[in-house]
Amino acid sequence: MSEGQIRVSFDGPVCRIVLDQPAKMNAMSFAMWSALPDAVQRAESAPGVRVITLEGAGEKAFCAGADISQFGDKRTGEEATRAYDRAVAAGMEAIVNASKPTVALIRGFCFGGGLMLALCCDIRLARADSRFRLPAARLGLGYGASNIGLMVQRLGVTAASDILFSARILDAAEAHRVGIATAVWETEDYAAKSTHYVSTMATNAPLTLAAIKRCLVELSRPETERNLAAVNTLVERCFTSADYREGQAAFREKRDPVFTGQ
Repeated sequence: MSEGQIRVSFDGPVCRIVLDQPAKMNAMSFAMWSALPDAVQRAESAPGVRVITLEGAGEKAFCAGADISQFGDKRTGEEATRAYDRAVAAGMEAIVNASKPTVALIRGFCFGGGLMLALCCDIRLARADSRFRLPAARLGLGYGASNIGLMVQRLGVTAASDILFSARILDAAEAHRVGIATAVWETEDYAAKSTHYVSTMATNAPLTLAAIKRCLVELSRPETERNLAAVNTLVERCFTSADYREGQAAFREKRDPVFTGQ
């Protein structure tokens, strides 16, 4: 039986990571969780990539969560459960800690682990027919401190509590209101507007994007574990770069800047 796959493709400065198991609403299998860190590493190691997008295959779902049909084999017994949980944690941490900005492109269902993956991204762009849910309380699953901590960090305690305790479905408008979705567009506009958003981001100065992303990552960590010196180094690099000079010149000349990452 197919366990789905993680597909990676490159479109100029954008790396597209696709969760590909449409027959199961792109539910994440153990193999897919395990492949996610390598997919992110491929995006990070490509020098021309400035933005990483994460999306589900097809039009019906971003991701319906973990592939529960595997739990009998992959998440039964202490050792198997630990291995599964390590794979999930590694996949999520790869997205959260990516050195380049990450954008979740959400169409259709975004449930459970799929919602957590979307929250791992810096930006979440949703189609108006998207639906969001964390059904753990309806399945008897436990959510650890790292997952709930991420939700609280992204959404605040009140919204996280509501979503977790009620296990209810949120439509795209409410998801936008509580901060899950950065922006929501109607179905007929979504492809063009989300593509424009990502493309515009990808034209920005890559050294600045990297400095901002590293700062966001460090600020998400406990204060005693933050490496702000690394952030300062990246910021200083911006001010000594050719891109900084290009940005000033473009502003003076009233034209769009052309950044090279140098």
